[in-house]
Amino acid sequence: MNQINIQLRKTEIGEVVLGSFRGKLCLLGFRSREMTRTVDDRIKKKLHAQFVDQNDEVLEKTRTQLDEYLQGRRREFDIPLLMVGTDFQKSVWNELMKVPYGATSTYLQLAKDVSNEKAVRAVGNANAANPISIIVPCHRIIGRDGGLVGYGGGLSVKRRLLQLERRNLADRRQDVFGQADDRSEDA
Repeated sequence: MNQINIQLRKTEIGEVVLGSFRGKLCLLGFRSREMTRTVDDRIKKKLHAQFVDQNDEVLEKTRTQLDEYLQGRRREFDIPLLMVGTDFQKSVWNELMKVPYGATSTYLQLAKDVSNEKAVRAVGNANAANPISIIVPCHRIIGRDGGLVGYGGGLSVKRRLLQLERRNLADRRQDVFGQADDRSEDA
């Protein structure tokens, strides 16, 4: 039987479970998420593997990059991913990864992005089944009316992640404008 290395990590947004399989991250989920059993069982079944409490290089790199992200020092992750799901789910998750840092999109737009405008509900289900939260940024998907809807870590965590990203973008714009202003005074 294959093994999926897993580790728990306490963060400022809650406890997360990290999992890797053969050098790729396959799980980054909130320990308290609603879909825990469903997602975990799907991963174990598809990979013909069991969870083993063991650290490895991918999990260490994920912890480091997750900490950097939460501290506002990282906007993109460079961790090899193994997305375990159906072809449709993977197509949704790939589109999620195209939603820019600090931006949001809607379930309807995501359905259009996977070329099936009528699949809004299926897109929502795929979003809920995302096994790699934050890195595959399902927190950036909001309701059509702009309201926060559904998130495995809870709506308060979703709100915090979106605020973190927006604040970091605003800080970056201030830095850029501040530097530009300084240079123009020297000229």
